[in-house]
Amino acid sequence: MSNEIRHYPAEIIEKQTAAFLSSFGMPDDYVKTTAMIMTDSDKRGIDTHGIACIPNYRTRAKNNWITLDGEITTVRNNPLTALLDAGGGLGYPVAHKAMSIAIGKAQKMGLASVAVRNSAHFGATGYYTRMAAAEGLVGFAFTSTSAPRVVPALAAEGRLGTNPIAFTAPTNRNKPFNLDMATSTVASGKIRNKAVEGQPLPEGWAVDENGQPMTDAAEYFNGANMTSLGGTRELGSHKGYGLGSMVEILSACLTGSSLVMSPNHGKRTPGSMEIGHFFIAIDPTFFRDKGAFEETTDQLIDDLRATQRVDPDQPVMVAGEPEDLIEEERAKTGIPIPPGLREKLKNLAAETGAEFYLD
Repeated sequence: MSNEIRHYPAEIIEKQTAAFLSSFGMPDDYVKTTAMIMTDSDKRGIDTHGIACIPNYRTRAKNNWITLDGEITTVRNNPLTALLDAGGGLGYPVAHKAMSIAIGKAQKMGLASVAVRNSAHFGATGYYTRMAAAEGLVGFAFTSTSAPRVVPALAAEGRLGTNPIAFTAPTNRNKPFNLDMATSTVASGKIRNKAVEGQPLPEGWAVDENGQPMTDAAEYFNGANMTSLGGTRELGSHKGYGLGSMVEILSACLTGSSLVMSPNHGKRTPGSMEIGHFFIAIDPTFFRDKGAFEETTDQLIDDLRATQRVDPDQPVMVAGEPEDLIEEERAKTGIPIPPGLREKLKNLAAETGAEFYLD
């Protein structure tokens, strides 16, 4: 296997992602939405949530943990809220629909929330809040996850998922403020990618079954867990633990999805991982004159960027800015695919009969 990192245009990555999803049996309309959102992650440098997820999705489909053609249904619908059922499918199509509904309701009512149950992984949480910002709205998104691999503060046992949070605010002059973060110290996909490439974990990412720090990425999958955001109690892991619990309440308790720590999580309904999502959209014009919110947010961003630097060569940035810069760079250079991932995808293409476009 070559150690060369190859770069591909986003169009090729999206085409390859779509080819795999189709070969797994996902309907065409779901494929289009899912491949678009996954490739957006690769374009923005969120490599844990792009095409690198494909082998994992294949495993979940083969084991009947997800239903790739699951029907999305509306369970409840009110002027300010809605509840959707994903039918056990991957979360991309239903999450896209849920935020679209929240946006439409918020434009009429000022604020709206939409919950989703019976879903699965939906990619990068920040994609959906950016949908709201593109329409001039503030967006929030939360999701539960598939496995309790995050330890509470002072604990040795995993009890929560990475439970990400996203928040995006629209602007006039700057790119939108786009916060997208796991409530664990690191997203689980970063550990997976380290293991695929045979690289060690930075200290503080994970702990062994006794709650002690560990750095062997391969060994992580033999009973280790991730730390809550902060890493240790002294560095604030109780805060990450609290945020992760909040996301579980909104995404599982409120939606009717199963708790990630439940012994029956993902087992109550065949073909479903029983993950929940929660979305909020807010129209600033219901609170301030049109454009005023965006102008103040721009001022905040400008003031933060103008903060005195520690290193003159390292600018002070705001949430979402690193990804914006990576997206600009990758539009020129292409999306990098490391050798371990490329080999894995090539073998998977041979197994599934999907066309392989990464030669």
